[in-house]
Amino acid sequence: MSVSGTIKSIQNIMWKDVGVDGDAQRIGQLVWMLFLKILDDREQEWEMLDDNYRSPIPETYRWRNWAANSEGMTGETLKGFIDNELFPTLQSLGSQGAHPMTYVVRGVFEDTYNYMKSGQLIRQVINKIQEGVDFNKSQERHAFGDMYETLLRDLQNAGNAGEFYTPRPVTEFMVRMVDPKLDEKVMDPACGTGGFLTCTIEHKRSRYVKTAEDERTLQASIFGVEKKPLPHLLATTNMILHGIEVPSQIRHDNTLAKPLISWGPSERVHCIVANPPFGGMEEDGIETNFPAAFRTRETADLFLVLIMQLLKDGGRAAVVLPDGFLFGEGIKSRIKEKLLTDCNLHTIVRLPNGVFNPYTGIKTNLLFFTKGTPTKQVWFYEHQYPAGVKNYSKTRPMRIEEFAVEEAWWGNEADAFATRVESQFAWKVSLEELQARNWNLDCKNPHVGEQVSQDPDELLRKYATLQGEISDLRDQLRTVLTEALERQV
Repeated sequence: MSVSGTIKSIQNIMWKDVGVDGDAQRIGQLVWMLFLKILDDREQEWEMLDDNYRSPIPETYRWRNWAANSEGMTGETLKGFIDNELFPTLQSLGSQGAHPMTYVVRGVFEDTYNYMKSGQLIRQVINKIQEGVDFNKSQERHAFGDMYETLLRDLQNAGNAGEFYTPRPVTEFMVRMVDPKLDEKVMDPACGTGGFLTCTIEHKRSRYVKTAEDERTLQASIFGVEKKPLPHLLATTNMILHGIEVPSQIRHDNTLAKPLISWGPSERVHCIVANPPFGGMEEDGIETNFPAAFRTRETADLFLVLIMQLLKDGGRAAVVLPDGFLFGEGIKSRIKEKLLTDCNLHTIVRLPNGVFNPYTGIKTNLLFFTKGTPTKQVWFYEHQYPAGVKNYSKTRPMRIEEFAVEEAWWGNEADAFATRVESQFAWKVSLEELQARNWNLDCKNPHVGEQVSQDPDELLRKYATLQGEISDLRDQLRTVLTEALERQV
């Protein structure tokens, strides 16, 4: 059976289990099993190459010793072993000076769950994985990589889990335009399932990796952080599938929880490609890690401030942000002023509706900037639907070929994009004009007539953004009044 057929068979088995509720749980359940199987396959390879290799997982709990035998444990015995022995052991692995994979395994399992209730169905799934996935066969490895990408795309239909997946054409285009060089450190501080990082790996391998030493340089140049357990599990597995032998640089953490000032020069990177979660609010207290002028609980706004801090001088970034950031005022205006003052925000690609459907219909933008030089002008490019397409959908998704027009127009930052020309879909706005607009970056295409949107969804989104800004102002006023009263006392 093909890898694709194997995965479909596993999904059909899981739907019979009363403990698996929805796509997100199904994918999470499948991937922790795949992680252990893939790790076991890789360990077989490492053992052949290194007689001294020792697994970070105790012998009893290695896949080969509890799962590989199709006639092995099943029913309540298997379920009890997984819930009461396997998971507690993997979640509490000690350092013991062991292989760096110790930290990877522990990080993957510390917040992962076994959702399945039937030990018989668990055995059926395990047997399908054992029979259908051999990661040490190069042909199967490639096929499984493609299938894994399909699994990640399924997250777009999995409720809130869709926020962790950025469509492949968007990630690939952003990475191409940033063009990370071989020895440049690349980071995604909210890496989700790792899409930007896998695109970066492929980009570097196809353009810059020529020798084994180059590959070692690549392996040490990829960094990611994800705070939620499911996408962290997916990202870690994704890194292994893309040849990162020990993905210890994909951390399970919240980058916003560390005071901004604590990110020192040694932690700064050359490139950041990211799609910070937008529309959400951070927990109380996170905003106090940031200077007073930028304190907000809006996740995407905090991440943009963090990204500016994390870049080296001359470092390049590409970031996905919603329309609400472009026209937002208050704290958003102060963040935009900092962005245009500290960085060269040279390009904003305005995406049409539907790119992130069905997870969200919010219109989004791709911001490209370089730290260390103030902005003189911002170029805008309005991405167009292909001929005959009025919206993207599951059956008609965005394709990477659509960005060929932008790539041909792009030019080179070294000569200030001297080859760029205005067109029906491209225009530029000076820093002085943006300053006069109070840093409003929601600049309409001057080559088309004024369009007033009557779309109820868009009007509601703008209303929600304004409500959020009012809430921020209310919180700031409450803080000021509270501090004033405390001083009086």
